Amino acid sequence: MKFLLAAGLALAPALAVLPVQAQTPLHQYADADLALGEKLIRDKACSACHVKKVGGDGSAIYRPAGRINTPGALRGMVDFCSTELNLGLFPEEVTAVAAVLQRDHYRFPAQGAAPR
Repeated sequence: MKFLLAAGLALAPALAVLPVQAQTPLHQYADADLALGEKLIRDKACSACHVKKVGGDGSAIYRPAGRINTPGALRGMVDFCSTELNLGLFPEEVTAVAAVLQRDHYRFPAQGAAPR
């Protein structure tokens, strides 16, 4: 036991100086199932609800410069829709839908990248 404690204490300073790699804001979408997200958007009639809310073809709801201005806020809004509309989406499904919306509408830049 003393050996493990001594080894841990000896390694602590070395670990403290290792560089920390920052996660990009889009990291949360890295493993998202885009095909699932596309299917859920169709099956749950997201566009029809957006048309009711904003009119036209519903695409006016996607305002990257508006209140949805980060990948986290986007995922939160998808989760909010799921809850409010009783869609019953699992967390990985929420992420999949948000990833498709990121790809098709929002296009938030990765950390450190210049906006498009």
